[in-house]
Amino acid sequence: MNKSLLTGAVLGAVVVTAGGAFATYSLVKGPDSAQVLAVEPINQQIKTPRQECKEVAVTHRRAVKDQHQIVGSVLGAVAGGLLGNQIGGGHGKTLATVAGAAGGGYAGNKVQENMQNNDTYTTNETRCNTVNDISDKTVGYNVKYQLNGKVGQVRMDRDPGGSIPVDKQGQLVLGQN
Repeated sequence: MNKSLLTGAVLGAVVVTAGGAFATYSLVKGPDSAQVLAVEPINQQIKTPRQECKEVAVTHRRAVKDQHQIVGSVLGAVAGGLLGNQIGGGHGKTLATVAGAAGGGYAGNKVQENMQNNDTYTTNETRCNTVNDISDKTVGYNVKYQLNGKVGQVRMDRDPGGSIPVDKQGQLVLGQN
């Protein structure tokens, strides 16, 4: 056999073998990515406390200087006694004066008590309380994917888009690119 024929046959065999190996590698080699079928965000409610303050009108009762309403009782008794003294004569006049003084003293006491209870003033005061603002924060994604005809699900920290990269061993690449 001729040396060039032998060299050509060997080279041809090498090319055919290399081409077949490359074609087989292309067929055996898995896909570069998994197809994403669905992405569902995972949300978490976040409560953020804050102070909410507002001005409110507050009514106060003034301090009472005469707690036993002595001034009202005395003035009422004097006025009642004077009025009672105008009624009747003799012994009835004395009885009317005493009754007028007693009734006037009681009435004067109640009038002063009522006046003291209604002696108020109003101030504006700031009242605060804590309220929570609620917001949603996306903390991850549930991703449904298809790889080599099989459907799977994985949780990811980001939305992968339409596909998830696959490494040379056929595993999903879940980290940031």
